[in-house]
Amino acid sequence: MIKVKLFDKGLIKEYFVVLSIISVICSIVSILIDIPDNYKLGASVSLILVFLIIYIVLWVKANSLSKVRLKINNSVIDIKIGDIFKESDFKVIAFNEYFDTLVDNKVISDRTLNGIYINKLVDDLDALNKSIDRDEHCNEKIIEINDNRKCGKKKKYKLGTIFQHDDYLLTAFSKFDNDDRAYLYMSDYINFLLDFWNEVDIIYAGRSISIPLLGSGITRFKEYNMISEQELLELLIWSFKVSRIKFTYPSQVSIVIHEPMKNKINFFKLKECCK
Repeated sequence: MIKVKLFDKGLIKEYFVVLSIISVICSIVSILIDIPDNYKLGASVSLILVFLIIYIVLWVKANSLSKVRLKINNSVIDIKIGDIFKESDFKVIAFNEYFDTLVDNKVISDRTLNGIYINKLVDDLDALNKSIDRDEHCNEKIIEINDNRKCGKKKKYKLGTIFQHDDYLLTAFSKFDNDDRAYLYMSDYINFLLDFWNEVDIIYAGRSISIPLLGSGITRFKEYNMISEQELLELLIWSFKVSRIKFTYPSQVSIVIHEPMKNKINFFKLKECCK
């Protein structure tokens, strides 16, 4: 799939960097080696073809990227295709604002990362619920008790709140309407990201952290029906940049993209995010 246009500005800029290096080499060679007149035309044509082939190779490479490494605020961020559950150190799982754990395909779908995590990786669901309910930090983040809620929990937490469960960071990500549908306004999403990074800064303690593409699942963005996975990813990177959080070596941040989304992400364009 073509994600980078043939005459993309970033691609042309990268090409000219390579071209300048080759031009210097060719200039040195032309000084040291005297090319006979009858070969000069052929040499010039060959050189033009080489330049053309180099550009095409760079273009194909840009379109086939499935991983990119950025350096922001002296921190390393890897954006890559993978499985969040196979990552090491901390892994982020998005919950709703109630930290619900009921996987019934109404409150939580068993196809979401949230549902998969609960069904396959939580051995004692009652213990998890009690731990969240009694957690001092989480209790400081309660913004409402919704006694009118029929299914699920009643305590509503501030978006961005994080509860650490072993190597997983469970975060209150999405709001729920009266029909248990996950939604966010764009202002909610941005505020979540900023609060989320602040919470991570408190918890991570020098360890690496892996994050899925938050918002790319079944969450509905009100007023923004056409927001793309690329835009969500760029917002996630931008929020890290403005948060000023720093992951010192060897710790780093990994944003893990699920395989089916691969063709929706322009990895080459992400290089512009660290400028």
